[in-house]
Order: sequence, then C-alpha cells, then structure tokens
Amino acid sequence: MSLSVSLLVALLGPCLALDNGLARTPPMGWLTWERFRCNMDCVNDPDNCISENLMKAMADRLADGWLRRARIQVGDRGPWKGVRISLVRCWGTKTRKINSYLYVIVDDCWLNSTRDAEGRLQPDKDRFPGGMAALGDYIHGRGLLYGIYEDIGSETCAGYPGLQGHFQLDAQTFAEWGADYLKIDGCNERRADLPEDHAAFGAELAALERPIVYSCEWPFYELGPHNYTAIAATCNLWRNTHDVQDHWESVVSIARLYSLLEAEQFQFAGPGGWFDPDMLIIGDFGLTLAQSRVQMALWAIWAAPLIMSNDLRAISAEAAAILQNADVIAVDQDELGVMGRLKVQQGDDAQLWARPVLPRAGDATSCAVAAVNYGDSATELSFTPALAGCAEAAGGYRVRELYSGADGGLVQPGDTITASLPPTDALIYTLTAQ
Repeated sequence: MSLSVSLLVALLGPCLALDNGLARTPPMGWLTWERFRCNMDCVNDPDNCISENLMKAMADRLADGWLRRARIQVGDRGPWKGVRISLVRCWGTKTRKINSYLYVIVDDCWLNSTRDAEGRLQPDKDRFPGGMAALGDYIHGRGLLYGIYEDIGSETCAGYPGLQGHFQLDAQTFAEWGADYLKIDGCNERRADLPEDHAAFGAELAALERPIVYSCEWPFYELGPHNYTAIAATCNLWRNTHDVQDHWESVVSIARLYSLLEAEQFQFAGPGGWFDPDMLIIGDFGLTLAQSRVQMALWAIWAAPLIMSNDLRAISAEAAAILQNADVIAVDQDELGVMGRLKVQQGDDAQLWARPVLPRAGDATSCAVAAVNYGDSATELSFTPALAGCAEAAGGYRVRELYSGADGGLVQPGDTITASLPPTDALIYTLTAQ
C-alpha cells in the first residue's frame, strides 16, 4: 500500500469508512449508459442522443412520477439549502434520509474532445448548449441530484479528456457545476497507478466545500488482489464486475461472480461504502418480468446501489412496479447496511441469500431472504429462519413475501419455509422478529 493510501486509511473517522458523510445507504438513481450508450447523433435521433435534453427529460420523469414513495426532507444549509436530498450527513447537521431514485447521472460522451483555453473540462457545445452548471441547476430545481462521469486516466473509455494531470482543477470544476455524484471509470490508466490516483483525486474531493459521492471502478481495472480496506477508505461505492449488458446471461454472470466473492469480500461493505454490481436494466429489452424480479431481489439483498439505466418515457407499468416496490427498496436501504450472504446453493441454479435488517425485537434482528432460480425449470427451495442466519427471536418471525405481499404467518427458528420458484424467477421475503 502506498504511503498516501496508508495515511488515508489511518485517518478514518468514526462516522464512515470513507468519512465524507455520504452514501450511508446505497445511492439510488438513473444513468445514461446501458440504455443510451454513446449515442451522439442528435440530428437523426434527437430524443435518444446523449444531450442536455435527454437528461432533462429523465429528470422530469423522475420528479413527476418516481418520487411519490420518497420521504422528502429539505437541506438546511450550504449547497443543500432548499434541495431535496438522499443521504445521511454526520457533519453536525440534522440526520436525514430519503429512499428514492434521486441521482440523474450522465455517463461517457458528454464531453468536448478538448479542454478549453484554461485547461478546464467542457461539454459538447451542440448537445449541451446550456452548459453543465445550467444542467445541474435544472436537475436540482426538480428536487433531484446531479451526477457526472469521468475517468481517472488520460482519456475516458470513449476517448474524451480524462482527469489525469488535472485532479484539483477538475474537482473544483465539478463542484462549480453543482455535481453531487461522480462516476469515475478506469480506462487508459496504468494498473499500478490506480490506488495512488484514486486516493489523490479523493483527497481533492474531500477538500471541497461541496459533498460529492465518489463512485470508483478501481477494483475492476486492478483485476486483483484487491486491498478493500484502502478502496473502502477512498470510494463510496466500487465496481469489481464487467459492465452489465441488456440480457439475462449478464445478470446471471454477475450473480455467479458474487457467489464466489462473497465470503472473502462482502465484509468490507457497509454504510458509506458499497459494492456496485452495476446498473439495473429492468424496463429495457433483455429481461422478462420474472428475470427483472431476480435482478431487483439480488441487488436489494446485496445492499447494492439501485442505479437504473432505462427509458423512463417508455417503461412498462409492470417493470416500473418492480423498480418502485417500496418493500424491496426498504430491504436495499436498510440502515444496518449489512450486505447479504449466500446461505444455500442447491444444484447449479437455485440459491438462497439472506441479510439482517431492522427492526429488532429485543436482541433479535429481523432478516430478509431472497430465493433465486437461474434455471429454465421450476424448482422449490426450502429453508428455516435458522438456516437463513436469522437471529433467534423469542416470539418467532412474521413472514411476508414482498413481490406478492403474501403473509406467510408466524414461524419459529426451526420451521420450514418453502419457496416455489418458476423458471428464472425470484421471491424475496422479510422475516420480522417478534
């Protein structure tokens, strides 16, 4: 570990792994990449190209239809004054939290091919004629939060100017534009420089007066072995998987990778720092509704960021209902922040994942359980609360399946619960301690 990274780890405060007061629960929002990629053809495809118009259209959909389940509170000082926020702060102000899709994030291809005469990043003038600060003002004006993509290396993955050599200037620029979230990619960066450069840019963000969530892809590009103590001390969330693609096999491959990693790595996740399995593709073209339930259940059990990449103007009511399921979101956003663990592997295709969640009954914590079937044939997966790792509750557990809302009654630690799983589908339960 380099000296600067070691010092950063040693100086951690008690509030978070990364002591910036942000992402106490996994961030939720919307991102351009999977659905809209690097579409820059605003002449022939003006409604779907990467532009300020696309960003504003998605912000409008989120503000007008996707906040109705949120618990809205308003910032009371500094850059957050009057802005609805989705984070918990521990800087001496009131603790506040919202569970809703609030971040609106532009991914790659927003940039001009060169920096300006002063060395500053600048957007493509044709597709972002109002500029990035004005776009941030628009998003904030809709009660949402603003995210921007960049790359820690010399260029972004699409070949636009990267952060390398401009860490301080670019951090200040993002703050001036009103950014609330930065997604930092790792293309065109030497693998050996990833720890030092991520820590250095993180230090520049920490020096700002504006709080900005720091999303990294450091472990994905590093390949391994990973120092997750250093990663968690630097980033609010981090990705160690390939990009999710709009098909079922991609979701399954991420799940199988997490099955291999969970015992060794998941201990490093928690309030302020999260593993990121990448975007929710629910509402796109590649998943059935059943498969969409699988992705949503797994991401919730993993305490993963819920960052959609879809077209909110065209999403079906059924897909929207999965994404807006308040009970599943509550599992994902549970304040304990414990990442779920694999409890049962049945054959190649059936898994049981579980995590402790609130509320408590005495000393016993409730738990959430996801039963998942990746296979093409129906199956049953049976478990007891004890097998799922639920803390023993003197009064048992009240069981509820969250997609159907079905009440499973009161069960004891040794009682058997059977999940009947159709092909490529999932059930997700809460077992509430009594």
